[in-house]
Amino acid sequence: MKRIIVVFAGFFALAMSGCSTQVIRKDVAEITDLSGHWNDTDARLVAEEMVRDCVAGLWVGNFNKEKGRDPVVIVGTVVNRSHEHINADVFVQDLEMSLVNAGKVKFVASKTERGELREERADQQLNAAVPTRAQMISETGADFMLQGTINSVKDETKGQYAIMFQSNLELINLTTNEKVWIGQKKIKKLVKRSQYSL
Repeated sequence: MKRIIVVFAGFFALAMSGCSTQVIRKDVAEITDLSGHWNDTDARLVAEEMVRDCVAGLWVGNFNKEKGRDPVVIVGTVVNRSHEHINADVFVQDLEMSLVNAGKVKFVASKTERGELREERADQQLNAAVPTRAQMISETGADFMLQGTINSVKDETKGQYAIMFQSNLELINLTTNEKVWIGQKKIKKLVKRSQYSL
């Protein structure tokens, strides 16, 4: 009887170990592409490359020469027009970080963020000591807005598919509506599925 219990316990432990979850921590900079879908690596690499191209454009030097200061940029809407569900906010955050880190432009808060900041300034007028209050009308206005889209094209056959993601960005002068920079970045992936995969 003891032997049956021991054998049963062994089988039970073995069965449970097959159902366990294993988590492996990865470096966020490491490329992990499991499905072929748009992912965090795509967002980061596209944002870095496109911002690098944007701030290397002639428009920066022309603006510096004309105005005697760095241009001020705001990121507007990036629309997902791909066939996948993509959280465009991740891409926008990567764009914002790349713009700030480029050091060639100044960067201002988005429309949503400004609303919260204005509420805080209004509250300070009532509740904060006078020398520490943020001024109500001292915001820096943007000179340019960065807007864009994420698109995709998919070609599929039995057991494999190719997918191309195309990101388009435009930098627009807020005073004149002139497009001073247009950028495009494509990523193409070939995904092969095993015929025995689940």
